[in-house]
Amino acid sequence: MFGCLVAGRLVQAAPQQVAEDKFVFDLPDYENINHVVVFMLGTIPFPEGMGGSVYFCYPDQNGMAVWQLLGFVTNEKPSAIFKISGLKSGKGSQHPFGAMNLPQTPTVAQIGISVELLENLAQQTPVANAAVSSVDSFTEFTQKMLDNFYNFASSFAVTQAQMTPNPSEAFIPANVVLKWYENFQRRLTQNPFFWKT
Repeated sequence: MFGCLVAGRLVQAAPQQVAEDKFVFDLPDYENINHVVVFMLGTIPFPEGMGGSVYFCYPDQNGMAVWQLLGFVTNEKPSAIFKISGLKSGKGSQHPFGAMNLPQTPTVAQIGISVELLENLAQQTPVANAAVSSVDSFTEFTQKMLDNFYNFASSFAVTQAQMTPNPSEAFIPANVVLKWYENFQRRLTQNPFFWKT
């Protein structure tokens, strides 16, 4: 039903079934993995109203399993890519694999898939930074730069009552900066390379 892919490695299409509704893939040498793709094979769909929560499990310094929710796959969204490289020092979260005694070795992590009701999946919050950004790095940088500039400029805002006359200093109304910020964001959304013309 599921597959797992790590760049440069063979596709895993036969997860270990550890319960009727729980599956795991082993990830040997997980310290050298940045991203993992989890997908449905297309042979068996989820039952109506069901989906799969995707978890990352790695051993902590004491060899104890740390589980973190990455996200979901469903019949409508049958594949997802997750960034796991920054998660290895985070805290664990609630997970449905708790009672299972899954073997843990220092160099092997696991991807776990738990088949659950869609309404339950919608109430869960994946760990931050697991989702891979859908925008390219240039657009992401530009957005962060805009946010930083606007926040920086706004930190100097004063009301007219707080202004002291100073003939050598020019003041720009904050609404002008906000208007520029919104226009630039809109144009960037429409065409990330508009500035080249």
